[in-house]
Amino acid sequence: MSLRTESLASMCEAVVDCPHSTPVWTKSGYVVLRNQNIKDGRLDLSEPSFTDEEHFKQRIRRMAPRPGDIVITREAPMGEVCKIPEGLTCCLGQRQVLLRPKADVDADYLLYALQSPFVQNQVRWNEGTGSTVSNIRIPVLEKIEIPRHDQAETKIAKALGSLDSKIDLNRRINRTLDAIAQAIFKSWFVDFDPVKAKITAIEEGQDPLRAAMRTISGKTDAELEQMPREHHDQLAATAALFPDVMEESELGEVPKGWAVKRVDDLMELIYGKALKSTSRQEGTIPVYGSGGVTGYHNEALVPHGAIIVGRKGTVGSLYWEDEPFFPIDTTYYVRPKGVSMAYCYYAMETLGLDQMNTDAAVPGLNRENVYRLELVVSDAPVLESFDVISTALRKAVHANSVSNKLLADLRDSLLPKLMSGGLSVSSFINGEGA
Repeated sequence: MSLRTESLASMCEAVVDCPHSTPVWTKSGYVVLRNQNIKDGRLDLSEPSFTDEEHFKQRIRRMAPRPGDIVITREAPMGEVCKIPEGLTCCLGQRQVLLRPKADVDADYLLYALQSPFVQNQVRWNEGTGSTVSNIRIPVLEKIEIPRHDQAETKIAKALGSLDSKIDLNRRINRTLDAIAQAIFKSWFVDFDPVKAKITAIEEGQDPLRAAMRTISGKTDAELEQMPREHHDQLAATAALFPDVMEESELGEVPKGWAVKRVDDLMELIYGKALKSTSRQEGTIPVYGSGGVTGYHNEALVPHGAIIVGRKGTVGSLYWEDEPFFPIDTTYYVRPKGVSMAYCYYAMETLGLDQMNTDAAVPGLNRENVYRLELVVSDAPVLESFDVISTALRKAVHANSVSNKLLADLRDSLLPKLMSGGLSVSSFINGEGA
């Protein structure tokens, strides 16, 4: 059975190129989409960029993005797509094209179709010369053929969307789990909340242990009484680990018995190694640059999990990797010294590494400058208690990440089959023929 197709232009009300001028960047204001925000079919605005009202209006003169519109990148990288979500007011950055699907075209279906190998192959190859291209021109983009499946298109989009919804849910859960670990670290090792709660309780003639238990758990006395005895006793044991006195140090007042240490007493930053994209062999080992995973290789430089730190480019970026990986020469990776990987990770998040650029031309992070920074380190029992909690949280994060990899692999294997008609959406929903 031959595949019925239709040109992208005929499925869209408009195919509009972005302004060619460089956006004027501001610290706040209107969101400007950047190619780095568009990956794997989704829009990630965890690190947004902004412009002011005047330049925003200039960039939307031809057309303002609205919910349901699709953005496709023309180059660097080419062919990445996302859909504009509800509630977002934004403008295009550079090297992007805005697609507005016609009223009778399912925008989610078009989003998935644009990600299919059938379409991506058209994006990456110049039909006239038979050669790969580094960017795609509007006339070529408009002629790209999109698979059509009539009434089944909405069902295809919903089937694939159900997998992406689960992936997004797991991502949100992971962000929450990570935020919990960050909050605990800051409360214990930066703000010293359990220690200060004990001191205040003593001054007011109250039970210092109970005060620390409330601070650590966020529960009231009544809620503490309702806790299962095992959990209550475990919380009390944790609260008892914290001192009830502060003492002077070079960093000001710190909990009594705790130490002020330099970063190089706690961890080593090790240089990554150059690995050109042309030298990479097909494999499953993630390759990390300062902007995150840049591809995959068949050999790991680091045979275990570690923390990756952006050295050049995205200065001070932090990534947690549980499995073997290959950090390239724009990064460091961390080797802990007597403390856990979790302690290093959450401690580094408090150091403001992203503000430590030492090279005006090419942003860079000098590890000797990092080594000179100081941290307050508790005694071993408190560190061990934090490790127990953070390890449980990180295990949950890892489990969700593994689940997401399996879900993404399933989605990516189903996508070409559903688009080509090799698998009917009803068979997929009923669990047949996969």
